[in-house]
Amino acid sequence: MSRMYQRPENALKRAEELIAVSQHESALDLLHEVIMSKRTRATSIAVLEPILLRFIELAVIMRKGKVAKEGLHQYKNISQNVTVTAIELVIKKFIDLSEAKVAEAQTKADKINLDNVDDLEATETPESIILSTVSGDVSKDRTDREVVTPWLKFLWEAYRTALDILRNNSRLEILYQTMASQAFKFCLKYTRKTEFRRLCEILRQHLTTSAKYAHQTHSINLSDPETLQRHLDTRFEQLNAAAELELWQEGFRSIEDIHTLFVVSKKPPKAYMQAQYYEKLARIFSVGENYLFHAAAVSKYFSIAKMNKNMPEEEQERWATLVMMSALSIPIIAASKTRTTTADTDDNKPRDQRLTNLLRVSKIPTRESLLKEALNKAVFARVRPEVRELYTILEVDFHPLSISKKIAPLIQKLSSHKEFSKYSRPLHQVILTRLLQQLSQVYQSITIESIVQLASFPSLSATNSVNFDEGTIEKFIMNGCRKGELNIRVNHMTRTITFETDVFAGSKATGSKGPRVQSTPAEQMRTHLTNLANRLNTAVTLISPHKLQEKREAQQEAFRAALEAMEEERRLASERVILIEKRREIKEYEAAKKIREDEIKRIEQARKEAEAEKVRMEEEVRRREMEKIAQIRAEREREEAMKLAERIAGDGKNKNIKDELMNLDTKTLMDKQLELLEQEKRDLANKMRQISKRLDHTERAMRRAEGPKWEADHVEQKRIDKAYHNALAVAQQEATKTKHAADLKVKARVTRILPDFLAHKAKLDAVRQADYEAKVARAEALISEAKAQRVAEFRKKKAEETARTRKEEEARRLRADEERIRLEEGQRLSAEKAARDAARKAEEAERTKKLDETYQRQQERERAAEERVKQRERERLEERARQQQQQQEPASRGGDVWARRPQPVSAAVATPADDGDTWRGKNVSATPSESSSTGPISSTGKYVPPSRRAAEPQRSAEGGRPAAFGAFGGSRNDDRRGGDDRFGASRPSAFGARRDGDVNRGGDAPPPLQPPAGGGWRERAAAAERTGSGAGAAPASGGPAKYVPPNRRGN
Repeated sequence: MSRMYQRPENALKRAEELIAVSQHESALDLLHEVIMSKRTRATSIAVLEPILLRFIELAVIMRKGKVAKEGLHQYKNISQNVTVTAIELVIKKFIDLSEAKVAEAQTKADKINLDNVDDLEATETPESIILSTVSGDVSKDRTDREVVTPWLKFLWEAYRTALDILRNNSRLEILYQTMASQAFKFCLKYTRKTEFRRLCEILRQHLTTSAKYAHQTHSINLSDPETLQRHLDTRFEQLNAAAELELWQEGFRSIEDIHTLFVVSKKPPKAYMQAQYYEKLARIFSVGENYLFHAAAVSKYFSIAKMNKNMPEEEQERWATLVMMSALSIPIIAASKTRTTTADTDDNKPRDQRLTNLLRVSKIPTRESLLKEALNKAVFARVRPEVRELYTILEVDFHPLSISKKIAPLIQKLSSHKEFSKYSRPLHQVILTRLLQQLSQVYQSITIESIVQLASFPSLSATNSVNFDEGTIEKFIMNGCRKGELNIRVNHMTRTITFETDVFAGSKATGSKGPRVQSTPAEQMRTHLTNLANRLNTAVTLISPHKLQEKREAQQEAFRAALEAMEEERRLASERVILIEKRREIKEYEAAKKIREDEIKRIEQARKEAEAEKVRMEEEVRRREMEKIAQIRAEREREEAMKLAERIAGDGKNKNIKDELMNLDTKTLMDKQLELLEQEKRDLANKMRQISKRLDHTERAMRRAEGPKWEADHVEQKRIDKAYHNALAVAQQEATKTKHAADLKVKARVTRILPDFLAHKAKLDAVRQADYEAKVARAEALISEAKAQRVAEFRKKKAEETARTRKEEEARRLRADEERIRLEEGQRLSAEKAARDAARKAEEAERTKKLDETYQRQQERERAAEERVKQRERERLEERARQQQQQQEPASRGGDVWARRPQPVSAAVATPADDGDTWRGKNVSATPSESSSTGPISSTGKYVPPSRRAAEPQRSAEGGRPAAFGAFGGSRNDDRRGGDDRFGASRPSAFGARRDGDVNRGGDAPPPLQPPAGGGWRERAAAAERTGSGAGAAPASGGPAKYVPPNRRGN
């Protein structure tokens, strides 16, 4: 049966009372029930916080981790929407108390172990000997397991609880990383490797599940640089802890976590982070005996570390030597117990690609590429001399019989250093590989015993020597043959090895061949045709030297062309570099802009969310306050109703009436109480009336009985007062006499020092008077000085004000003069502008008038010229008509009774010539003679637009159309444009006059507009010659007439 619900304010007091009587478990249960209750959700944080702190203290004291976890989760749900500071305070309190308990338990265990030692000189006691036979644990371990281990478990659970509560909340992110850091320190301090693995898995799981809750309000955002940086710091701390605990598998997983965060990050990681990353990665690869990727990681670390200008020279030399040593120590043929160093099988490719991604490089590193990087000037120049000599022996010189003797002292010297001694074993494998490769070039077969002697290092100590026996060498040879690095056959009968020379074998080797003195038969076979071609080319050159000369000249020409094009290519390359740089800058700018926009959006979103959250929290707080006020009001009304019911029921005299009153509401109870009060008031008034009557009679009887006794009492009181007065007067006289005698004695003693007192007083008065007079004089001097200073300041201020007023008046007067001058200048400029405008308008009107007159004169000259041309045309047509009439007269005289009437001029003109344009002659037929006419009018059959037709001032007598257009028929008078110029008449005369003046500026009369002649310019020139138009005559219709716009032809 659960206890009755306690209000939070009362629960804490009740818990303190239970703690005071040592009932901690009951107090913890009480607080746990209050925290887990649904009613507590409406309680303010200020009330809940002390309850939680006390609850955490009790849970830690009693080691109730599960109960504490439930309470913390409930408190998080209540307070996370109000404030996160309360959660942080409680979590820190929980962890601090747990750590304090562990420290206290450790101190207690140390004290127990010290108290168990009774005799400091005795090494072992009989009890310890007997106990050691039963149990292998010593006393300290047993004490720690009993005292310290339970608190260690509790502290570990506390860390897990804190991380679980704080995860996936951006507002609690800093405390989350702090708790993770404290958990790492816990694992390091107490060497808890299992807990460290679990902790790494918990953090990895939290990071993985963060994407699942990304839609929540305060979820973490890895795109935020600050959040990502905090996660990186935590992962690097995890990596350091894994390295200190020598948990290399967890360290490798931490490396993968860091690489994943690097990929997620939009910005490149900081240099010190990259250096730390590659340093730990190199250490992990070294422990895993993966020498290839270890060397690549060391090289990457040094390439980043050397950018630090503050790096000491000794440190640079040490790391440069490590880079060269790690590259030289990469085994070409790995031993069976070591991992392979190259991607020699398909199964290793995914693994190697994964490790390559961790190195943040594009290609899988090789021994040759790492050695090439190590030979860089920045590295090889700082390498120690013995390592340089080692590189020369292994990679440059060819000495199969003395390689071990030359390398032995170098390895002996390098093995004395702790950092270089770890490369001793892989270096021996490289030396053995080089020995077999060089022996294969000079020997065909050799005994295994000789190889063992050549591969031994006699000068090395027993600890550093790595001498190979026959079995090891045979196993090494088989492994090399399997990988394709060696081609050797072992003969166990003769105990020899034979170096195979298969001339048709392909090149399967993936490692470096090292120094060589000659090519192998297989290589000679592969290059046989190439060598033959080179020798034939030499023979051809000897036979035909001119071909060599031509080749050289062609080569020189090519060089010359290349030099000529080099500048252009260099310019193009520089432009391309500039373009690439600009594109890169644009891309970086766009990326930075996008990041800024995302950041602004994120901040704006966070601000909106914060505002919405603030509004919601204010509404929530207001709602809770209203609910709390309503609840308090209801409780008070209920309590008042209970009190009223108890008061009305009469202290339980009538239980039935009390039970009935308990069920009534407050208003009914108040009405009943008022009725009850009225009734009690009436009853009291009746009782008082009756009591007053009884008291009146009693008082009257008592006074009648007391009357005779007042006189005797008065006489006795007078006697007592007189005796007291006499005694007091006698005592006062005696005291006055005694005091007077004492005062006379004091006066006699004081009278003796009266002259000294008066002298000292006079002296003091004189000194004080002089001091007073000096102070008065100083005060008067100061006052006069201050007064003079004040007068001077006033006069100076008055002068300054007068000068400032004068300056202001002068400035005001100058501004008024400037304003007046500006206004006058403006009026003058306005008058001048108006005068210029009037003059310009008059000049424009005059020029327009002159242009109109010029245009009128030009039109008159054009009309006169056109009249002359038309007159000549009419004369020519009449002459041709007479000629035709004369040709027809003989035929008429030969028997034709009817003589043909000569055609009028208009008819002759109205018949167009057929000059080959069939579409021009569809409407009218022409005679052969008319077709052969070369006149300017009849010979032209081209279409003339209506705008040109309307510009002709002359009309034919039949149709009222221009004479030049009579060839198209005089009966067609349906031209809608007519003789008026609707386009030209709408424009002002000045416009046309200016244009004509521009064209005919020389004053000559322009030629009249004529329809263009048929054909091209040659036909038009021939027609002009036939019509007799010369230089001084007006041009004919086929002549070069100047163009006049349609809007001017009608005028």
